[in-house]
Amino acid sequence: MDVQGTVVPGFEPVRHAFVRNFEQRGERGAALAVYRDGRKVVDLWAGTRGVDGHEPWAVDTAQVVRSATKGVAAAVVLLLHQRGQIDLDGPVGTYWPEFKAAGKERVVVRQLLSHRAGLPVLDRPLTPAEAADGITGPARIAAQRPVWEPGTDHGYHAQTYSWLLGELVRRVTGRTIGRWVAEEIARPLGLDFWIGLPDDEARRVGRIGPVEEPAAPDGGGLKLRPKRAVSEAYRDPESLTRRAFGAIDPAPDENDPAFRAAELPASNGISTARALARFYAATIGAVDGGPRLFAPATLTLARTEESAGPDRVLVVPTRFGLGFMLHGAAAPLLGPGSFGHPGRGGSLGFADPESGIAFGYATNGMRKGVTADPRAQALIRAVRSAI
Repeated sequence: MDVQGTVVPGFEPVRHAFVRNFEQRGERGAALAVYRDGRKVVDLWAGTRGVDGHEPWAVDTAQVVRSATKGVAAAVVLLLHQRGQIDLDGPVGTYWPEFKAAGKERVVVRQLLSHRAGLPVLDRPLTPAEAADGITGPARIAAQRPVWEPGTDHGYHAQTYSWLLGELVRRVTGRTIGRWVAEEIARPLGLDFWIGLPDDEARRVGRIGPVEEPAAPDGGGLKLRPKRAVSEAYRDPESLTRRAFGAIDPAPDENDPAFRAAELPASNGISTARALARFYAATIGAVDGGPRLFAPATLTLARTEESAGPDRVLVVPTRFGLGFMLHGAAAPLLGPGSFGHPGRGGSLGFADPESGIAFGYATNGMRKGVTADPRAQALIRAVRSAI
């Protein structure tokens, strides 16, 4: 395997794990970046740019990172709170009057971020065109009745997170969330990250697609318990699981330029691994003399547990802070204080303030799991061994 890039002395085990992902875990094309205390210590890429192609992955190749986008979207809301523009305990309807309908008058911003709003599904799914138009999604979610009393339970808002956070940000700032990320996060930090891909960057983005799932020799991956309940939830068209992931129906073609150009902050961010790692590095400290994103109080908010226990959508137990998944059985990160977000099928970004580690992994090979991808887990174990 021809691996490009560098690791600093002491992080050689990470390179070895990256190679083994190609040799043993079916990796087709991927990149990994790791920062420690604001300094890049791992920067690797290998394989093909497209899951079904032959063109090599380049130094600047980006990929759709699916729900890893949610961490960046959550950061937008937390930064607006940090700047005094959003009250986390204020009703969403204060900023978005149409939202005050169908029993949602008392839903607060904090509940959107922590998946406690009771709005993981739509009574009528959106078409891909409706999901992308920036109008239908917010209108439909504003009219939607919660499927549980807001604040009393949690369940992963897999797709509806796009319109909940996107419209809240637009109402508060007058800018779309993609534009806000571009102007306030990506540009200052020098990130190759987009929610809404510009035409002139399309050449850099590889094709994603499903890959076979060879058994990991080390037994990596999330052990779903009870397995029968999880399988049944994904098979049952009336379950919250199927309805949450099927809020856009038919499922959009994630390689379609129209999908990539849309602003869906739950699922269609496009990023390099380096950008994901650099973003998380900036949440916990300064990077190369640049700005630090989160003040200490905001960092505490990001990783303080808001939701924990059986997830009404994912079925398995999950833990969330304000917009970020927290270390646990569903999302094994580096340590108890880690926070971040996986993308369904592979990609992952997170930070661990205690060790100063920030991690970004992007792949074009999408596996079936929602969290705890064996490839990412092997890389995390290698990072842990190196620090």
